[in-house]
Amino acid sequence: MINKQKLWFLTLFSLILVLSVYYITMPDNLMESDTKSSSIPVVNIKNQDEIMVLRELSDEERLKEIEDLKIILSNVDSTIEEKNNAYEKLKLVEDLKKTELKLEEKIKKDYNLDSFITINNNQIKVVVNTKNHNYELANNIIRSIQEEYNDKMYISVKFK
Repeated sequence: MINKQKLWFLTLFSLILVLSVYYITMPDNLMESDTKSSSIPVVNIKNQDEIMVLRELSDEERLKEIEDLKIILSNVDSTIEEKNNAYEKLKLVEDLKKTELKLEEKIKKDYNLDSFITINNNQIKVVVNTKNHNYELANNIIRSIQEEYNDKMYISVKFK
C-alpha cells in the first residue's frame, strides 16, 4: 500500500522529471528571441549626455520642490510661520542653484571641462566630463571650489 508521503514523493519526482526533459529539449534560440524582441529599448548615453541627464533630473526635483513651496505660500490655511519657512526655503533653493551654476562656470573657465555640481549643506558633489582621470586634477578642482567658501566644505569629484 502507498502512503501519502510516498505519493507526494512520486508526484514531485514526476513533475521534476517532466520539467527537466522539457528544458533539455527546448530550442536554444527560444530565449534569445524573447530578449531581442522585448519592448525595453537599449540606450547608450555619452558622457556629455550623462551630465545633461543629471542636470535634468536635478532641475525636475527642484521644480517639484519649488511648486510645493509655492503651494504652501499661496494656501490660505497655512500659518504665517509655515509661509515664512516656505519662503526661506524657496530663497535657499534659488541661491543653491545660482551657486551651483557659478561653480560649474568656474570649472568651465579654469579647466575647460563640463561639470555638474550639487550642493547639500556642507557637501558638494562634482561630476566632471573628462577622460583624464587623475588625482592632481581632482585636487585642483577641490581647491578652486573651496576658495569660494570660508568654512570647510566636503567636496567630492567624480569623473565620467
